[in-house]
Amino acid sequence: MNKRVVITGLGALTPIGNDTKTFWENIKTSQIGIDFIKRFDTVDHECKIAAELKDFDPKLNLDRKEIKRLDPVAQYAIVATEEAVKDAEIDMTKINPERVGVLYGSGIGGIDTIEKQAIRLHEKGPSRVSPFFIPMGIVNMAAGNIAIKVGAKGVCTSIVTACATSTNAIGEAFKIIQSGRADIMISGGSEASITPLSIAGFSSMSALSKADNPKEASIPFDINRNGFVMGEGAGTVILEDLDHAIKRGAKIYAEIVGYGATCDAHHITAPAPGGEGGARAMKEALRDANIQPQEISYINAHGTSTPYNDKFETAAIKTVFGENTKIPVSSTKSMTGHLLGAAGSVEAIACVKALQEGFVPATVGYQTPDPECDLDYVPNVGRQEKLQYALSNSLGFGGHNATIILKKWEA
Repeated sequence: MNKRVVITGLGALTPIGNDTKTFWENIKTSQIGIDFIKRFDTVDHECKIAAELKDFDPKLNLDRKEIKRLDPVAQYAIVATEEAVKDAEIDMTKINPERVGVLYGSGIGGIDTIEKQAIRLHEKGPSRVSPFFIPMGIVNMAAGNIAIKVGAKGVCTSIVTACATSTNAIGEAFKIIQSGRADIMISGGSEASITPLSIAGFSSMSALSKADNPKEASIPFDINRNGFVMGEGAGTVILEDLDHAIKRGAKIYAEIVGYGATCDAHHITAPAPGGEGGARAMKEALRDANIQPQEISYINAHGTSTPYNDKFETAAIKTVFGENTKIPVSSTKSMTGHLLGAAGSVEAIACVKALQEGFVPATVGYQTPDPECDLDYVPNVGRQEKLQYALSNSLGFGGHNATIILKKWEA
């Protein structure tokens, strides 16, 4: 018999809040974390807008040596995880560390380090490349450094599925606990990709918004949308075997009940026509949760504000839930921007809080309807709703589709 899996800790580091409480309060009041890029000179860049972290100081959580040896992607992951572990009140001296695992990802990894060290190589020669270049750059080091920091000695691995990364990570961590292979899994994703090279690369493929007004840049499902806005940060959730959580007296936020993962097998960047791959992921998650489509109370859409994603995700939702579904659908990327590999974990936290408080986040900046996107997108102002199940979608380059379903916790 499968174990039941609950969420007992949350940690968020986002463009609209450097902790979960601030993040959620700003979600509820429809705050936008998007602005002109301040980290580097954008004079030669077509895209000048992103969703950067605000007032983030790694020295509050990490010592000087750690900061020097950790790419921002690992710094963000550790900060979010320390909040989640503290929130879950995990004392590693009182539990078996071999039954605590880490499944944590990033879409790009240490791009800041890779970019800077490549410049150093060309300007100063190979002998000047940092000895920490490799451990700072590789994607799995967010997971590895979390395990070292916390003392988690169970399974420690990393998933990379572009923008579906952290939803896949949470889903796979859920399955590890469900099968009895761990008592606790630390899961989520981190991204630190607001760099000159990353912005230039996404801009060159016409993926980023060309808007010159930050408030009108990330506008999912609006007919005037023209690309996504890069975000950064990290989200960490503590998943735990229900019996283990009850035994140690942990507070429980929500239960994770379903997970679906599919591939379009269609195109390296464009979604499959009609969003058929995303529809299959949602259907898989519903089957896994053993619930009917009409039981879903809220859908946190991938909702990137790109023409194809929003059109095809809308079509996928209609395939699963019906042409005339009234389920509220919103994209919190309208506030946070798109955190790439960290997006799914931050959005999972939004779903947990939505279930806990009975509040549906808004799709901010929505002004002009698109005839091909005609669902209830909760425009601009969130609303109180009675929620039982929340579904969260993440769709990534390469045709990766991931869906998780969370259930309101009722003791």
